[in-house]
Amino acid sequence: MPIDNANTLAAFLKDRRTRLDPAAFGFAGRRRTPGLRREEVAQRSNISSTWYTWLEQGRGGAPSADVLDRIATGLMLTDLEREHLFVLALGRPPEMRYKPTHGVTPRLQRLLDSFDACPAFIKTATWDVVAWNAAAAIVLTDYSKLPVDQRNILRLVFCNPAIRAKQNDWEGMARFLVGAFRVDAARAGAVAEVTDLVDELCRKSPEFATFWKENDVFAPSDGVKHLQHPDLGTFEMEYSAFAIDGRPDLGLLVYNPLDDRVKDRIRSLVGKRKVPR
Repeated sequence: MPIDNANTLAAFLKDRRTRLDPAAFGFAGRRRTPGLRREEVAQRSNISSTWYTWLEQGRGGAPSADVLDRIATGLMLTDLEREHLFVLALGRPPEMRYKPTHGVTPRLQRLLDSFDACPAFIKTATWDVVAWNAAAAIVLTDYSKLPVDQRNILRLVFCNPAIRAKQNDWEGMARFLVGAFRVDAARAGAVAEVTDLVDELCRKSPEFATFWKENDVFAPSDGVKHLQHPDLGTFEMEYSAFAIDGRPDLGLLVYNPLDDRVKDRIRSLVGKRKVPR
């Protein structure tokens, strides 16, 4: 039996309305049923009472994204509930609303640490590295030794000579990163948030300014990275990018060295140190 989206939306709205405590919002008076009244939700959502009533009755057509945002606010919906509301009403999730991230849960950190020979880190949509494992500190960069505002992948690639010297094909890698960064920022709704970073890098790096003006876009997914490391020599690593379910603001990147001898050497170096975070 096919799903009737209008009636499913109506049921969802009614269910969330009846869960709210009127007293918490300053609404008084005796009630025969739990929750807010329809006109109270309409008042909190700044829409007409008639229009909201129609939505709960499964009629009136599809509301606009603006109306859905107002209703989500009026009903105090969580981000997940707001997304579900949009899917029911419009058949698609809402546009991303970027929220800055400053760290990860202990569970995600334990996941990173489980990769004993594979460098791995978690980055935000603005490409700030917020968590990493010991292998990443040894092979890529020891982020713990950098100020928090310098733990940005693009700042490191375009403004740090030591990072540049490790790259076998710096120009190709850097051009790809700019295109992938452009995609990540747009997907996360963080275009406005990266404006200052882009302006800064355009001033500091002629190469970045050139790559940014090219307007290329690349899928930030997987590939092979060639690295020249002072302790490990020249070697290759496959890398894969993963989305973190429930955290659209974060992405996981894992590097897998293709040479088992390099992996053994990384394990040995990891065993000799503890990396502060």
